[in-house]
Amino acid sequence: MRIGFLGLGRMGTPMALNLCKTYPTTVWNRSASKYPALTAAGAKIGHTPAQVAQHSDVIFTMLFDAPAIQSVFDDGFTRAIRNKTIINTSSVPVEFSQQLERQILRAGGSYVEMPVSGSKVPAEQGKLVGMMAGDKAVCDRVCPHVQPLTCASVYCGPTGSGLKMKYAINAYLITMTAGLAESMSLAQAQGLDLDAFAEVLAAGPLGSAYSGLKVDKVLSGDWSAQAAIKDCYNSTQLIRAAAAAAHTQSPLVGLCGALYSQAKASGMAEDDMIAVFKVLARSAATPST
Repeated sequence: MRIGFLGLGRMGTPMALNLCKTYPTTVWNRSASKYPALTAAGAKIGHTPAQVAQHSDVIFTMLFDAPAIQSVFDDGFTRAIRNKTIINTSSVPVEFSQQLERQILRAGGSYVEMPVSGSKVPAEQGKLVGMMAGDKAVCDRVCPHVQPLTCASVYCGPTGSGLKMKYAINAYLITMTAGLAESMSLAQAQGLDLDAFAEVLAAGPLGSAYSGLKVDKVLSGDWSAQAAIKDCYNSTQLIRAAAAAAHTQSPLVGLCGALYSQAKASGMAEDDMIAVFKVLARSAATPST
């Protein structure tokens, strides 16, 4: 089985590196700066997406958004994916994923939608959760080949269902992270020791590996992104659109979207999502009169 991988960003690089450990892997990225780590791990470089597809049986995409994905579908790539399987792991609108499936089927390929839950650390550990959707027979066929990336892969239903599941999971993730940042900001504004806050949180039922990771980042002032502010803001927009389409409410995600928008406008777009703490702490330090 030959693997192709398109998109070597914050998530794509560790995912491709894990695939390299098991399969012959060919990669492509818009910027060549990401290639050295992959070539050191044994990956081959495809100079175009079409070249990656020509040398692969299964092609993963982890590109930023729908336009970035669509941009690789030139004539050469479309011809090269005949009898190949595309697994899209990017978070995109449901309507785009369904249109992408139709486009790939017309080209003679097959399609699996598989957004993933987890940020940079789980990606590095090969412990992402894959939310698979599409033709179940195709999903079952490729399921063994996503194992280097995942601790679990769950079939969610027809195309669109994996993304809908991702929106629901991310609604919890985003509101929980913003809530944690707000809790720490409140503790600090009241003059409490944040190390003591961390100890109390970890000792109780609300403590988790995730909260511990994010609390440690605040305590150390480490804003390097595991999941970036700009990506979380983009996710809030997808979730709100999904909620509107489903005729349900998502008020907390709306509030978080405004908070992440403020953080992005303040120059924090590339910071970790817990960096919204800085927005809240700044507000606490300059109370209105």
